[in-house]
Order: sequence, then C-alpha cells, then structure tokens
Amino acid sequence: MTMRVLLRWMEWIAVPAAAGLACSLLSLGVVTWLPALAAAAQVLQRWRSDGDQRAFVGVFGAFGAQWRSLWRHSLISTAIGVVLLANLTFLAGRTGVAFVFFAVQLGLAAAFLTYHLALAAAAGRRDAFARQTAVKLAFGKYGVLLLLATVLAVLLTAPLGIGPLLFGPSLPLLLALAFLDRPIPTPER
Repeated sequence: MTMRVLLRWMEWIAVPAAAGLACSLLSLGVVTWLPALAAAAQVLQRWRSDGDQRAFVGVFGAFGAQWRSLWRHSLISTAIGVVLLANLTFLAGRTGVAFVFFAVQLGLAAAFLTYHLALAAAAGRRDAFARQTAVKLAFGKYGVLLLLATVLAVLLTAPLGIGPLLFGPSLPLLLALAFLDRPIPTPER
C-alpha cells in the first residue's frame, strides 16, 4: 500500500516534468511556443481527468491539432513578445521618465504572459470560446494568482538547473486548468 502511494506521488512530479520537457523541446521552433503550451495543457487535462500518463508522447501527438488552430496567434504574439523584450532591455537601468515607461512595459509583459497561459489552458481543454475564456481567466479573479504561480514555478525550480524548462510551463498550466474547472465570475451590469 505504501509503495502505491509513493508511486502516485512520484506521478505528480513525473507527468508535469515530462509534459514540460516536451513543451520546451517543441518551443525551440520560436513561433511554436503557444501551440506547444496548448498541447501540454491538453495532455495535462487528459491526465487530470482520465489518468493518462503518456505525457511526453502525448504532447507531441496533440501538437498538430493545436498548431493548426493557433499558429497565426503564435506568430503575432511572438512578434509582440520580441518588441516587449526589446523595449524592456532598452529601458532597463534608465532613470527619470524612462523608469515609468519601463514599469508600463513590465506590466504589459505580465499581462501578455498571463493571457497566453490562460489561452493555452483554454485551448488545451478544447474550449470553443478559448480566447474569451482566456480573457476572463487572465484578467479576472485568478489572473494575479496565475502570474504569481508562473514566477514562483520558475524561481523555485531554478536550482534544479533544467527545472524551469521542466516545470515552468506545466505547473502554471495545471493551476490554470484547475481555475478553469471553477466557474469564472463575470461582472454583472
């Protein structure tokens, strides 16, 4: 009985790590990061609901369908991300008015990151209205928690060397999928 419990706990490390590794490998193709995140979310959702443990191979299998639906969004988002990164690099360490622009760019980068994690989670669940669901999740009640989880996943796994590559994509996706299981409140008019 204790061996079974131990193996179940190890599964909670192995499956997200395998999904994160496959997502990181697929993301090497620069504009493939968003479909890779969505494929990882799809596999993690299958694991959460059905117990399917084929995370590494499953991400590669789900990538094709996610690529077909998200490649345009990924291409545009990659260009926007490069501009944000260039702005942040240019404005870093500057004083005066440039610090205000740096803070604005940093806020835009945080919103960009949170929205795309929510979009990948919604697309991984095969949500017909993935973009609307992503906006509600990223900019609603759970958006700050999703951003915090992303930053903490990277920082806490950094001592592992490749930890951010393994758990950086998968842990925030698991949290986003858990948030999507709850009803997302919408403001009343």
